[in-house]
Amino acid sequence: MSVLKIKKLRKNARIPFRATPGSAGMDLYACIDEKLTIKPQKIAVIPTGIAIELESADYVALIYARSGLAIKHGIAPANCVGVIDSDYRGEVCVGLLNQTDEDFCIAPEDRIAQMVIAPVELPSIEVVDDLSVTERGAGGFGSTGQ
Repeated sequence: MSVLKIKKLRKNARIPFRATPGSAGMDLYACIDEKLTIKPQKIAVIPTGIAIELESADYVALIYARSGLAIKHGIAPANCVGVIDSDYRGEVCVGLLNQTDEDFCIAPEDRIAQMVIAPVELPSIEVVDDLSVTERGAGGFGSTGQ
């Protein structure tokens, strides 16, 4: 079993945790002193007040949207999925994009995203002249149907 080390950078930081035994992600919380408004179609970078240390380069922390914020309110990570590399030791922050036409307010300790720890495959690279042939070939977007 791997270990995730978490350092509180501010007194009011909340330690992420899994809401249920079956949850893959751990909720991340806004570590802010007062409400923050994200204007329509704008991005706000929200600090979590924590830094993490992954066990090794065999793991990555991935930051995903919280379903409720994204589906119900149009608030999701601006970069779709945040990647926290194993050698990063700075504060975990979440860039949230307000995809709506209305202001959205984030309050201190609101759950703003979820963090999933995942294994990383680190393959060796081989440059080749040709790739194997498949039925799909180079067919791109929409090539397999709707």
